[in-house]
Amino acid sequence: MAKELESRRALRNARRVLIKAGTSVVANDDGRPSLTRLGSICEQIAELHRNGVQVIMVSSGATGMGKRLMRKHGRMNMTMAEVASFGENIDQLSNADQGGGAQRTRSESGDAMSERFFSEVVNTNERPHSMHNTKKTYDSACAAAGQFEMMNLYNALFSQMEISAAQVLLTEGDFRNQDHLSNLHYSIERLLNLGIIPIVNENDAISANRGYTEGDLFSDNDSLAALCARSFACDLCILLTDVDGVFDRPPSEKGAKLLSFYSQEQSVGIGEKSKHGRGGMASKISAAQSAVKPGSKTRACVVVSGTDLNAIRSLTSKAYDGTDQDEPKGTLFATPGSPLEQQALKEIAAAKLNS
Repeated sequence: MAKELESRRALRNARRVLIKAGTSVVANDDGRPSLTRLGSICEQIAELHRNGVQVIMVSSGATGMGKRLMRKHGRMNMTMAEVASFGENIDQLSNADQGGGAQRTRSESGDAMSERFFSEVVNTNERPHSMHNTKKTYDSACAAAGQFEMMNLYNALFSQMEISAAQVLLTEGDFRNQDHLSNLHYSIERLLNLGIIPIVNENDAISANRGYTEGDLFSDNDSLAALCARSFACDLCILLTDVDGVFDRPPSEKGAKLLSFYSQEQSVGIGEKSKHGRGGMASKISAAQSAVKPGSKTRACVVVSGTDLNAIRSLTSKAYDGTDQDEPKGTLFATPGSPLEQQALKEIAAAKLNS
């Protein structure tokens, strides 16, 4: 059996870990939550908790859950005449959040129907909205509706393992305002010291998924996770995604190779982003580099598949036997110039000599 790499063994000594679950991990293709993956993630977090490791979670998925709830209530509030006017196309309202939709009348286009449908659901006094702005406003309302659904689900899962969780909703302004940041630090530290799992998400009901610029502190939950890892002095950041890690080219292409370590000089090809999320592999690479940048107490970040039901355990558990694996799971990022980076580079050089 292969001996575990020293750079990977070092990760098992982490005492504070941030775990980010992206939309592609939290939800199935139909937008419904994946109970299999979420249950596995909660079980692995519970194992870390029992072993004395403090865990912060950053979770996507609220907007998707909220969209299902908003569509349900939108249909319930339609009159019978409105339902009849859509006819067989009633199910196409599920695509309205993506700018599509069925014709309500022969004279009304799909886009016009969708825009009016959004405005009626959001019930805003500012009309007319562009489709772009209406979608952002609608998504923010969906996020507000979905947060309750998402936290109910996490509470149901964690309570089976006798673990309590707390919700923390943040905007960029909370990191820029010193009083807000000080209160945030106190709240997170207090929760962790009491053994409560903070579940962090962007407060989309306030930020409204607005357009982001280069000067923004974070643009999606990947960069939010990196910012939280640095701000709350996490030893390790784990970004769960829908692929095995970072590849040297899009994983759909023939011959794509998984990178066990991402060096500063690395260059890769980026594929398409996930269907439901705002980020993508480029976002995760940027976030991972941000998490471990010089000066950060976060010494390592791993991009790994959340569909692997042992992913977190394989990286963090001292009891996990990964010696039967040909390659370590996921892609490791380390602080430039750190002993961990130097060790990883030595292992890569040794592997090339032996190949």
